[in-house]
Amino acid sequence: MQVTTTAPAIQPADMSRRQLARLVLILGALTAFSSMSIDMYLPAFPQIARDLGVPLGTVQLSVSAFLFGSAAGQLFYGPLADRWGRRIPLLAGLTLYVASTVGCACVRTGEGLLFWRVVMAVGGGAGMVISRAVVRDLYDTAEAARMFSLLMLVMGAAPILAPVAGGQLLLITGWRGIFGSLGVFGFLSLCAAAAFLPESLPPERRSRRGFAEMTAVYGHLLRNRRYLRYAIALGCVAGVNFSYIAGAPFLFIELHGISPQHFGLFFGANAFGLIGASQVNRRLLRRFSAERILNRAFAVNAAAALLLTVAGITGIGGFPLQVILIFICICTTGLLYPNVTALAMAPFEKAAGSASALLGTIQYTLGATAGGLVGVFHNGTALPITAVMAVCGVAGWGAAVGAARADLHFISRIPSP
Repeated sequence: MQVTTTAPAIQPADMSRRQLARLVLILGALTAFSSMSIDMYLPAFPQIARDLGVPLGTVQLSVSAFLFGSAAGQLFYGPLADRWGRRIPLLAGLTLYVASTVGCACVRTGEGLLFWRVVMAVGGGAGMVISRAVVRDLYDTAEAARMFSLLMLVMGAAPILAPVAGGQLLLITGWRGIFGSLGVFGFLSLCAAAAFLPESLPPERRSRRGFAEMTAVYGHLLRNRRYLRYAIALGCVAGVNFSYIAGAPFLFIELHGISPQHFGLFFGANAFGLIGASQVNRRLLRRFSAERILNRAFAVNAAAALLLTVAGITGIGGFPLQVILIFICICTTGLLYPNVTALAMAPFEKAAGSASALLGTIQYTLGATAGGLVGVFHNGTALPITAVMAVCGVAGWGAAVGAARADLHFISRIPSP
């Protein structure tokens, strides 16, 4: 694989502390589009169903529509970002996102809600793809892992704040106001990116291939065993989180009798644990390699998930042990996300956009599938959620170990631009 040494349009060393902080905030906001777009309107499900005159299941389906729309939509931005630079596709995607929030706020049917949620996912996918590509443009593997950990400090606040904000807006503006607020969030992100986000891919490093040739890069990426295994590992990490999100309301509220008000405390505590672990990761990277941290964290994650399954089946330790083991599972994903993302994208300097897009697509596809399996196998016990989390943890660990042993220069050499 040929690796260019041409300097990016802007170097982190050239940034002031204020510029770097602004970069982190903007990229963090871009990575939070998915969490904001899902978590903020969750408290409004019953009201949306009543107002649109549709079953609650139709509204719940809008979450899956968003996840699979995001998985598919990200594929479009990779080649565009490698051909036109990072800013143009990003600004176009954010504009589409803002327009789609207006569509969601004005819908009158369940079908309309599903349609605009897919459009919303496609627009928001630009933020997730471009943010990863920008980090890869500017940083090497270790520094990229530290940067992804820092972004999780911003991104991790979304699962904590979004449901609370959505619940309050529901009382004041109704559910349509929630989508209006998401539109404001998207518009502010668009303005911030347009004004302050530097172009990280200079013209001389951009692809000059046609669109068909650029999309063929995905084939090269899929033939790279190292990349594919890390992508699967990332999808398994998402699977741990999405299966937890899908099953947590039943596990805490219905199975163990936790009140809806106290449920938010448990959910928030796990989110805080994830954020804290991601910041511990920044310090660990000063002493250990990303590969070593990743393997140890996956081992702990898989072991905790397996013990959680045993505890759920046997009842050993009761609810307190299950809470502790869930906390460990979610915390360790704060170590897994930044390291596996950095390692997956490390070799692909000249195809960072496409590598980021395919990585996100695999992540969301596997994550959404895992969350769906929790519902499919629901049987009134904790087994579906714990078993899916365990399978994802073990499979992710195996994929990460296999990726570390794979040849960096396996047959998937990316052609020159």
